[in-house]
Amino acid sequence: MGSNKLVTSIAVVLIFLPAIAMAKDITVGDDNGWKLNFDYQAWAKDKVFQVGDTLVFKYQAPNHNVYKVNGTEYQNCTKPTGNVGLTSGNDRIPLQTTGNKWYICGVKDHCAQGMKLSITVADKSSAARGIIFSGYQVFMVAIFAILAIVV
Repeated sequence: MGSNKLVTSIAVVLIFLPAIAMAKDITVGDDNGWKLNFDYQAWAKDKVFQVGDTLVFKYQAPNHNVYKVNGTEYQNCTKPTGNVGLTSGNDRIPLQTTGNKWYICGVKDHCAQGMKLSITVADKSSAARGIIFSGYQVFMVAIFAILAIVV
């Protein structure tokens, strides 16, 4: 009887472990970094951005920079007044709230050439709910159900 409780406890931990998403650093553009001639919208399309994650913009300073902008400034490629751009070449932006976020390069016409990023940040709990019944969890339930029957 005690071994069944142990098996059940292990199963519960393994089933929900992927749902307990850890915050992660997300390098914009992956190995390409923040540069011209790269489609950031295509790159972001299949990514999941969650509260607690950090965007990392890697680029050669002073060739580029990063400005956090609103939707209109993003569409028009306009640097916001009074907003100082990030210029380190290894800029880290923590995603602290849900919703749409917009970023542009403010150097020359880089934004107009496509050096801009639009993402939607999800709440950790809503993103976790989406993976509750992933193939991994179904597989783990089946394994532990068999173990519970055998043990």
